[in-house]
Amino acid sequence: MTSGPILKQLVLFALPLMLGNIFQMLYNTVDSVIVGNYVSKQALAAIGSTTMIVNLLVFFFNGFSIGAGVVIGQYFGARNPEKLHTAVQTTMAATFVLSLLLSVLGVALVRPLLMLMNTPEDVFQDATLYLRIYIGGLSGLLIYNMGSGILRAVGDSTRPLYYLILTSLLNIVLDLFFVLVLKAGIAGAAIATILSQFVSAVLILVLLTRTQDIYRLDWKDLRIDGLILRKIFSIGMPAGLQTTVTSISNIFVQGYINVFGSGVMAGWSSYNKLDQFILLPMQSMAMASTTFVSQNTGAGNEQRSDRGTVSALVLASAITAGIAAVLFAYAPTAVRLFSPDPEVIEYGALFLRANVFFLVFNCINHVLAGALRGRGDSKGPMIIMLSTFVGLRQIYLFLVTRFVANTPLLVGFGYPVGWVSCCIIELIYYWVQKKIRSADQKLMLSE
Repeated sequence: MTSGPILKQLVLFALPLMLGNIFQMLYNTVDSVIVGNYVSKQALAAIGSTTMIVNLLVFFFNGFSIGAGVVIGQYFGARNPEKLHTAVQTTMAATFVLSLLLSVLGVALVRPLLMLMNTPEDVFQDATLYLRIYIGGLSGLLIYNMGSGILRAVGDSTRPLYYLILTSLLNIVLDLFFVLVLKAGIAGAAIATILSQFVSAVLILVLLTRTQDIYRLDWKDLRIDGLILRKIFSIGMPAGLQTTVTSISNIFVQGYINVFGSGVMAGWSSYNKLDQFILLPMQSMAMASTTFVSQNTGAGNEQRSDRGTVSALVLASAITAGIAAVLFAYAPTAVRLFSPDPEVIEYGALFLRANVFFLVFNCINHVLAGALRGRGDSKGPMIIMLSTFVGLRQIYLFLVTRFVANTPLLVGFGYPVGWVSCCIIELIYYWVQKKIRSADQKLMLSE
């Protein structure tokens, strides 16, 4: 990504990412669709209430993945094969350790976290069962995510997509088999998902082991290099901390929703599934901007990094606005995919129409944060996002539910409050950092 047409490179890199993210989202979405239509709305609410807890673990790990991707991308851009090889071995060795620790910790925290979210009794047992199975098999997802992250860091976003398509289709078949044929209910949906994710992990490990490129995984060299691991953590952990604390904040948001009962919970769950699909273009462009900026930073090309960031921002905003317009117009139809229950459709459409266009502000948040991380600056985006996505959002929810009105719509609007405020602050921060970089470059040239 250090030479050639910027817009074309971003599109060709981000498109497989976006398609891959769509298929990855299908894992939980298929669970929700099948369970919501063939089991019960309580089962759908149970899966919806578990999403925030699963994200709590996955997002923490993804911070480590972001750091590894930036370090590997910078070594790749700097043409340093020895450091790149050591970074790959360190990354995968640490992944195996972290995935085991997170699975054990996650299973232990299932019941306390569900209680913290005020999960209703008619949902609690299903949610506990689904979570324990899903988190117990979380290693497959984490290993696949890290392996595909290594490939993205060196500019390959296509081959992970093929594996994801295959295993997503496998998940659909297994979901239908376990739920409709074996009548295994919500447990069957969880088993189908983790089996599919383990297949994707095996496929990505085979690819990394058999490739002859410089990012090859060599099992005999598998070890943790302390210096590189610290560098990965210094970049990735602020991002991991930010997304983890945001996930904890979202658990409290889910707690505000849960007091309205399983119907509103299922509607909120349906909205969140659709919301995650709308987030895909901006997340894909953010990942593309991280890789693009990290490689060009490693090559010492700051101007090209800035141009790539602007292009990613424009693309993400345009695509998100288009998707938002379609979902606003057809909100009830979209929610009906998850459940035929009238109450679920009513509240799902209400949440969707109230929030969907505000996601354009979130494009700025994600793309600029991705670009800053590509330069090695993870602390700035972390502080900004924690202050707005967590601090300001929780203050808003506390005040509005106690002194204005405790309604599902006002609770759901807590998300846009965080997005808009984050957008304003992050734009200012990015502009200031750009001025500082420009001044430093002029000083270096004058010397």
